[in-house]
Amino acid sequence: MRLLHTSDWHLGRSFHRVGMLGAQAEFIDHLVGTARERDVDAVVVSGDVYDRAVPPLAAVELFDDALHRLADLGVPTVMISGNHDSARRLGVGAGLMGRAGIHLRTEPSACGTPVLLPDAHGDVAFYGLPYLEPALVRDEFGVERAGHEAVLAAAMDRVRADLAARPSGTRSVVLAHAFVTGGEPSDSERDIAVGGVASVPAAVFDGVDYVALGHLHGCQTLTDRVRYSGSPLPYSFSEAGHRKSMWLVDLAADGSVTAERVDCPVPRPLARIRGTLEELLADPALAPHEEAWIEATLTDPVRPADPMTRLTERFPHTLALVFDPDRPPDDPDVSYARRLAGRDDQQIAEDFVAHVRGAGPDPHERTVLRDAFDAVRADQAAREVAR
Repeated sequence: MRLLHTSDWHLGRSFHRVGMLGAQAEFIDHLVGTARERDVDAVVVSGDVYDRAVPPLAAVELFDDALHRLADLGVPTVMISGNHDSARRLGVGAGLMGRAGIHLRTEPSACGTPVLLPDAHGDVAFYGLPYLEPALVRDEFGVERAGHEAVLAAAMDRVRADLAARPSGTRSVVLAHAFVTGGEPSDSERDIAVGGVASVPAAVFDGVDYVALGHLHGCQTLTDRVRYSGSPLPYSFSEAGHRKSMWLVDLAADGSVTAERVDCPVPRPLARIRGTLEELLADPALAPHEEAWIEATLTDPVRPADPMTRLTERFPHTLALVFDPDRPPDDPDVSYARRLAGRDDQQIAEDFVAHVRGAGPDPHERTVLRDAFDAVRADQAAREVAR
């Protein structure tokens, strides 16, 4: 069986101030064309179909168009909700869509109930594990402490139990939306850490033939059987080095996997350039980037006049301007943003405690801070689910 693995469409999202709906529509054309031209037997979409719980109408219309075109091809599609999606909204009409070959899996309780798709060698069982917010699903899975590893392990126990009851030789595919250890994140994924821990080991998914992951935006191979497709388009300049693609996966009769990357259309290349304003305007080595989307970091010791206006004369698609003067780290004029770069909310809060009282928090206080951040994030997730 030949699968086309994709994820993290983020329909409705912009790239800085540039609307991406046209590029997203071009990707959908590419997806449908690939499914047709490469004789794909099933498309799997591993979450974050939309960029937010209540997407704009244009994004919903593009999603609707994609589903109609895949259904018209007769290519079954299995899709899960991600942490950016509203699972309840995405799952509306799932029963009716399933009759057209569009299988939406958004309910945590259905993790152990597969979509069965047959080929010449028997059934392939597709198990959809939508994004599992630990605080919201711990009761469903009967785990004592809410954490990503605990709830995913419990969900996979249901998958393995169902698979064990099926005929010998039944092959299996799991769709999951999670941060798996060994994956490389970018700046454009929403933080999902619980208790300071965001990632789960790949061993959680042992016992199945292929794991189609979503959440991280870079295409990555964790093992031959565990892969991220990554997002089809860039959503931050941290993705400037990404090669955006999908996985074309062949699942053999014995469950062995071979995979090929299929490149996605590039609306415009990304480039990060750094130097003084005069250096950036004069450097001939930067000529290949003149039509790229640009993030320019200026290292001038004093902020120059009209930097964006001058930059766009050479680089008309400059979208982001960062000031990072060449100064020693202990310089009192180093910006607040630079001092906070690379630090998470927990670390910033602990630094604040140390600043106001002269000593950092003790272990109990660190736990209190971590629980407070987790509670706020879980409350935000619950509000999105209820919308």
